[in-house]
Amino acid sequence: MAVTVSPERDVVATPVQRAIREALYAGAIALGLFVLFIGLKTGQNISNELVLTTRWGLLATVVIATAAGRFLYVAYGQPFLANQKIADVATGLLPDSVATRFFRLPYFIAAIVIAALLLVLASSLDGLLGPGLAGYARFVRALAIIYALASVLFYFRTFIHAHFSALGITALMFYPIIVVLSLALYGGSMAAGFQGSLKWVDNYGIQILIYVMLAWGLNIVVGLAGLLDLGYVAFYAVGAYAYALLGTHYGLSFWILLPAAGAMAAFWGVLLGFPVLRLRGDYLAIVTLAFGEIIRLVLINWREVTNGSSGISGIPKVTFFGLVSFNVSDPNYIAKVLNIATSSAYYKIFLYYLILGLCLLTAFVTIRLRRMPVGRAWEALREDEIACRSLGINTTTTKLTAFATGAMFGGFAGSFFAARQGFVSPESFVFLESAIILAIVVLGGMGSLVGIAVAALVMIGGTEALRELDFLKQVFGPDFTPELYRMLLFGMAMVIVMLWKPRGFVGSREPTAFLKERRAVSSSFTKEGHG
Repeated sequence: MAVTVSPERDVVATPVQRAIREALYAGAIALGLFVLFIGLKTGQNISNELVLTTRWGLLATVVIATAAGRFLYVAYGQPFLANQKIADVATGLLPDSVATRFFRLPYFIAAIVIAALLLVLASSLDGLLGPGLAGYARFVRALAIIYALASVLFYFRTFIHAHFSALGITALMFYPIIVVLSLALYGGSMAAGFQGSLKWVDNYGIQILIYVMLAWGLNIVVGLAGLLDLGYVAFYAVGAYAYALLGTHYGLSFWILLPAAGAMAAFWGVLLGFPVLRLRGDYLAIVTLAFGEIIRLVLINWREVTNGSSGISGIPKVTFFGLVSFNVSDPNYIAKVLNIATSSAYYKIFLYYLILGLCLLTAFVTIRLRRMPVGRAWEALREDEIACRSLGINTTTTKLTAFATGAMFGGFAGSFFAARQGFVSPESFVFLESAIILAIVVLGGMGSLVGIAVAALVMIGGTEALRELDFLKQVFGPDFTPELYRMLLFGMAMVIVMLWKPRGFVGSREPTAFLKERRAVSSSFTKEGHG
C-alpha cells in the first residue's frame, strides 16, 4: 500500500488518512461554492414579492457526494491506478486493465438479459412496480443497454479504430431508419414508429449535427488558424436572420438562400477580420466577444427590420427542390405524392439528412483546404506568426480567409436552424452558444474533425439525455429538474477531460504533408492545446 510522508512533521500518512483529509477539504469547498446556488432558491409569490426558499437537504446531498467521491478516489482509486503500472514478479506481466475487468462476457450476457426483460415488461412496469420504482427500472434498462453497446465497442475496438470514419458515416446514414423500425416493432405499427421517432431524430440527431457543423466551422478559425474567436455565434445569427428575413418577405427558396446566407456571413467574417489583423491572444478574444454582442444588440434594437426581441415567426419550411413539399395543405405534399399516411416525422427525417449532408460538405471542404497551400498557411500561422511572415506568407490574406471560411459554415448552419425552428429571436444567439461551440472544439482536440464530432455527441447528447432522468425526482423531490443542472455537469465534464486528456479526445494527429509514409504524430510531440 502506498504511503505519503509529510516533511513538516515526519509523519507517515496512509491513503485512508490522506483521503479523509482531502474529503473534508473537498466538502468544505463544495459547501462554499454551492450554498448560494443550491442551498438557496429565489422565487415570487402571488404578489410578485421575492421569496427565499431554503434547500438544505439538497445542499447536504451534494456536499456529501462530493466528499465521498474524493475520499473513494484518493483512498482506493489512486492506489489502484498506481498498482496497474506494477508488473507481476512471477510472470513479468502487467495486471489486466480496468476496461478488461469491467467488460467481461458474463457481465455482457447479464446486461442483455436485463435489458430484454425490461423491454418486454415496459408497458406494465408502472402497474407492477408503481410509478416511483418504474422510473428506477427504466434507468436500469438504459444502463444495461449502454453497457451492452459499450461492451460491443470494446471487443471490436481494433476494427472500429481502423474504420471509424466509414462506420460513423454509415451509422449516421441509417440512424433514422433504425429508430423508426425499432419504435415500430415496439409500438406494433409503422405509424407509432414514425410518431415516436420525432424526439430521437430531432433532439438526438438534428440538434447534435447542428453543433457538429458549427464546431467544424469554428475549427477552421481556432483549430487550424489558431485565432481565438469568442463571437462565432454572430455568424450563426447572421445566417439565421438572412434566411428568415429574405424567406418571409420575398418568398425565396431555401436552396437559393442557403448560399446567400453563407456568403453574407462570410462577408461579415471579412469585416471582423480587418480590425483584428494586428491582434492575437487575449486581445483577439475580447474583440471577437464584443463583435458577437454587437450583433445580438443590433438584432434586439433594430426593430423595424428584425422585430426586436419578439423575433421573426412564420419562416417557410424547406422543400425538396420544389418537387415535394412538407406542408399538409400543399398539393405536392409528400404523403399525397407517395400515397402514404400523413405524419410530421417526414419533415424531421428530411431535415436530418439535410444537416447530415451539410456536415459532410463542411468536413470535405475542410479536409481539402487543409491539404492546399491556404491550409498549410493556416497551420503555419497557428504555430508561429512571426515565422509565418518570415517565410513570405501573407498573414493578412491568411487570417481573412480563415475568418471568411469559418463564418460561411456558421451562416449555413444558421439558415438551417431558422428553417428547422420556423422562428428566430436574439435569445438563441447569446454568448453561451459561442462558449459551448468553443468548448466542443477544445475538448475534441483542435484540428481534429473526428474528435470534435465525438465531443459534440458526448456534450450535446449528454445534456439532452438529462431530460430523460425523471427518476431523479424520486431522490431530490418532485420539483427537481435535471436539465437545469446541465451546465454544472458540462463544466465538470470539461474539468475531467482537461485533466485526463489535456489535448482533447483525440491526442494524435496525422500531418498534412508527409514525404513517403503517413504516420500519426503522438500527443507528446505536439504543442499543448493545438495537437
